[in-house]
Parts: sequence; C-alpha cells; structure tokens
Amino acid sequence: MLGKRLLVAGATAILIAGLGACGGGDGGGARGADPGAVTDAGQGSTGTVQEAPPSPDTVSGLKDSVRHLAAKTTRATRPHLVRKCTSATRQVRHTKRTGTGTGTHRTTRTWYTTERYQSCKKVRRGTETYTRTVRPQRWCVRLDDVAGDTARDNVWYRVTPATYNEAHGADEHARMEFTPTGTGC
Repeated sequence: MLGKRLLVAGATAILIAGLGACGGGDGGGARGADPGAVTDAGQGSTGTVQEAPPSPDTVSGLKDSVRHLAAKTTRATRPHLVRKCTSATRQVRHTKRTGTGTGTHRTTRTWYTTERYQSCKKVRRGTETYTRTVRPQRWCVRLDDVAGDTARDNVWYRVTPATYNEAHGADEHARMEFTPTGTGC
C-alpha cells in the first residue's frame, strides 16, 4: 500500500513539474512574454516606431573644432619575477577506528606518512624594461552653445572614435548631439 502511494505521489510531482515548465499550469491566464516578440509598445498611432528619449548624459551644441591626442608612452623598468619551485615534504596524519563502539573493544590506530610536494613562489631576478602608458589616446570635440546656452562656448568633450569621425566630417557650426565619455581634453 505504501509503495502504491509513493508511486502516485511521484507521478503527480512529475506531472506538475511538466505543466509548470510548459507554461500550462497557469490556466491560460498570464503567459510569459516572449523576449523576441514584437509588441505595440513604443509605437505611435501611425504605426511607426518612436525614438527613445535622449539620455540624460547626452549633450548637444554647435561643432566648434575636433582634436585627436595620440597616446603618450614612456620606457620604464620594473622587477622581473620568475617562478622558483623547491621540493618539500610534510607529515600527513592518518587515523583508523575499529570496534563496535561499546566498551573497551573500540580502538583507534594513528600513523603518519611522508608526502612530497612542490613549494613554488615568485622571486625577483633582475629588472625588465616595458612601455608604460602615461596618457591614453583621446578623441575630443569642442562645442559652442552647449544645450542651447549661448554663454557656454568652447566646452571640450572626450568622445568615441566613431563620434569623432562623425564630427570631423561635419560642417563648421553644425548641430551635434552625442553622449561623451568624459569632459575636458
């Protein structure tokens, strides 16, 4: 009788798990959204997709000039580290218990063995010369009338190479809008 109950309980658990995995266990109500499905969200009444609002980090203004600064590097030295390994040994303790655990018949036997292993560490051996970057490569765009404020002129922004190329090809005082990677140049 107990075996039959266990069999029925197991079959029920498998059925519930199967229905939950297939999405059929919710009675057809709320179904999970397909991440690849096209929805009406973000569409206007004409059926065209609306552009997302600009990021709060986006800046706009009139192009003044562009500047590319090459990376600045220098030669430097640092310690040269090498891996040095030595053979070593350690004592490993082993224990074996015998007996039933009642009274004085229970005994514990302990013995030790020697285990070999490699002990490795990095040690300094001389120095090595390498190229250290003092300043990374930068692409910059200078804007006038930033955010429509005519008092904010000659503001430099660091940008991506793609934005730099776009600004480099744009006409003088062309309206530009982009997300800078930093300020100053």
